[in-house]
Amino acid sequence: YGGVIVPHSPEDKKRALSRVRRIRGQVEALERALESGEPCMTILQQIASIRGAANGLMGEMVEIHLQDELVSGDTTPDQRAARMAEVGHLLRSYLK
Repeated sequence: YGGVIVPHSPEDKKRALSRVRRIRGQVEALERALESGEPCMTILQQIASIRGAANGLMGEMVEIHLQDELVSGDTTPDQRAARMAEVGHLLRSYLK
């Protein structure tokens, strides 16, 4: 993947890092649940929560990228088309 998906504004970066820290906390809680022998339903619920949080982060990062690169960026139509193709490829691989 050739593009860079990094939040440019401090607010976007802070929001993304906050989401990542919440996901890390959820993963650590899942690890503790597995180590302590929690019931399978509890484990499955935690995994679903982690997946939802990761999906939310992905959606937010894609939105930031599209805004920065395709809407407000200084790009030509050819560059925007190439970047859109990159995002499409990324999303297809993510959704597999």
